[in-house]
Amino acid sequence: MHADSRFCRILASFVTLLTFANAFYIPGYSIKSYRDGETIPMFWNKIYSDQTQLQYAYSELPFVCPPSGRKALSGLTSGTSLTLNLGEVLRGDRIMVSDYELVMGEDQEIRYLCSQQVDAKGLKWAKQLIGNHYEAEWIVDNLPGATSFVTTDKSRKYYAAGFKLGYEDFDRFAMEPRYYINNHVTLVIRYHRAPGRGGDHGKKVIVGFEVFPKSIEAGNRDPATGLPEDLNSVEHGMELDLRANATYVHGNVTYSDDSSASEVEEVDSNGLLTIPYTYSVYFREEEKVEWGSRWDMYFVDQEDSSKIHWLAILNSLVISGLLTAVVAVIFGRTIRSDIKGYKSEDMEGGKTKLKRKVRSPLRSPRKSLEKLGGLLDHADADAEGDLSSDDESVEEITGWKLIHGDVFRAPAYGSILAPLVGSGMQLVFMATGLVVLSCFGVLNPSFRGGFVSVGLALFVVAGIFSGYFSARVYKTFGGVLWQKNVLITGTLIPGLLFSTIFVLNFFVWAQASSTAIPFGTLIALVALWLLIQLPLVYVGSWYGFVIVGAWDHPVKPNVIPRQIPVQSWYTKSIQTILIAGLIPFAVIFIELLFVFKSMWEDKSGFYYVFGFLAVVCVILVITVVEVTVVATYMQLCSENYHWWWQSFLVGGSSSLWIFMYCAWYYFVKLHITGFVSSMLFFVYSFLACAVYGLLTGTIGFLAAYAFVRRIYSAIKAD
Repeated sequence: MHADSRFCRILASFVTLLTFANAFYIPGYSIKSYRDGETIPMFWNKIYSDQTQLQYAYSELPFVCPPSGRKALSGLTSGTSLTLNLGEVLRGDRIMVSDYELVMGEDQEIRYLCSQQVDAKGLKWAKQLIGNHYEAEWIVDNLPGATSFVTTDKSRKYYAAGFKLGYEDFDRFAMEPRYYINNHVTLVIRYHRAPGRGGDHGKKVIVGFEVFPKSIEAGNRDPATGLPEDLNSVEHGMELDLRANATYVHGNVTYSDDSSASEVEEVDSNGLLTIPYTYSVYFREEEKVEWGSRWDMYFVDQEDSSKIHWLAILNSLVISGLLTAVVAVIFGRTIRSDIKGYKSEDMEGGKTKLKRKVRSPLRSPRKSLEKLGGLLDHADADAEGDLSSDDESVEEITGWKLIHGDVFRAPAYGSILAPLVGSGMQLVFMATGLVVLSCFGVLNPSFRGGFVSVGLALFVVAGIFSGYFSARVYKTFGGVLWQKNVLITGTLIPGLLFSTIFVLNFFVWAQASSTAIPFGTLIALVALWLLIQLPLVYVGSWYGFVIVGAWDHPVKPNVIPRQIPVQSWYTKSIQTILIAGLIPFAVIFIELLFVFKSMWEDKSGFYYVFGFLAVVCVILVITVVEVTVVATYMQLCSENYHWWWQSFLVGGSSSLWIFMYCAWYYFVKLHITGFVSSMLFFVYSFLACAVYGLLTGTIGFLAAYAFVRRIYSAIKAD
């Protein structure tokens, strides 16, 4: 046990230092300040919608102005794609320098960007994207462009990242929808005085980036500049329709009631719609918002829901408290009284006499206690006589005490259970690291893609923990081919995850979505898996199997397995798993609402109340431990010694209810359309629930294992 603790402490310290070294942003540091007249680059990222899981790179849309590649902005050339970290690539980011010119402190009432010609195919796609409520994400100084809102009491303003590509209007006369694209944006850059000496020298920091989109018709523009005559009084928007905007369609002249042949052609003779794009820029000082708290505007909604988070914690504490009381009764009264009553000391002659009564042959298949094994090593021959003679002061041997000779018998398919436990410990380490780093602010929205990148790094490094625990459990089960166990541990769970994602990637590729993982990234993931994680699994397995070895058991299994009596309905596997899973699910289901909303509805939003999440996770772990211990104790009391797999399944059983909760959330809360998007939702939900079940199942298994060893060790020690 000392070797275990030293090994874990050394590795945990090393990985923590490594993670902190790679984190590039902590609130209050890495401040970028600008002087008046300094150019500020603006980046295009992607478009997304809460009705689909497919995202697209904004710069690749056929109906927007492509970057010219000729403008130099703060050392960056427009049209240049930024190098992304692994997390950004996996989350579908595609960041490119745009042609928009932003100069600190200089307002621009209106500027012309370009005119983009779109064919019928491009218009059809634009209508589909607008109909699916797609939003665009632009970035300035690492802040996503946001749509501003006001709280219901009008006391505070808050941001929702992204802005609409366009809007849909229903034509009551034609009985069909009409689509308008937002071809003008008003950019409001909010700044604050730079902290420290930079502010004394007139430098400023950006604390807000607001985008106000608008649709402006193509007519009534200056032919020389392409700018609308009056930006404030626009009668019609830019409709995505060839007939509504056309002066020439396939060579046939078609005039509207208020059009003339001298007007600027919006559709040429080939049926191409020309969409003019313009923008305005305004800089406004924000005195109340500091640079270190600029992200708070995106989380006002989460702050307002703090009462619900406290309600979730209170709900979790009540459930966990009741379970704790049950476990305390089991440990403090029932088990302790069983252990004390199991043996009684007779000080006469300095010998220990066992005063027990054998169960009737009608009640138990075992007719004698000749095979009590290690539990009777210190008893003399006189104790055997007392078993049948002293009927007044004896206690009947029942329940978990009867199966002492079978409780540590190796389970069926132990060669699969051991790798699952090892992979579960790998996930425990990864999840703990992510929650801790998030609570300390190392992982935050400014570290774009950091949650995924650091999570993958922790998972790969934790391969050494996976190998260590898998090897020890494998050897405890009597395994000898530890190299084979290394291969299974290192490839089973990562291989299943990678294979599933690889197959899904084909469907996403077919949709030309930026969510599709590039082939080079897939090769990098395989390299991380086979060249780094697998060797670490080997090192951990070698240390756990060869150096440390198996866990010791207080009782050796009998040669002949004991017959298991007929079980009650509530102790059967399926019923126990379903009932036990409800309790951990009840602990976390309120907090799951916020997690799901952040993941599936607010695609550009961020879940940032990690303090509440950490508290709920701690209560969840305690609940899983207690539920598994109670379920294992009830199973042993029913004389069923097949607890190994049962404890693992009970620990992870709440994942079944979470998956059903995902299905309910899909049909009731979401508005996802399309086969591919629906498939992605359910497959990703299944993978997430499987990972969660593996993590909590491992915690339950180790808790039940420690519990069983403890109670049977106490009997042997008495």
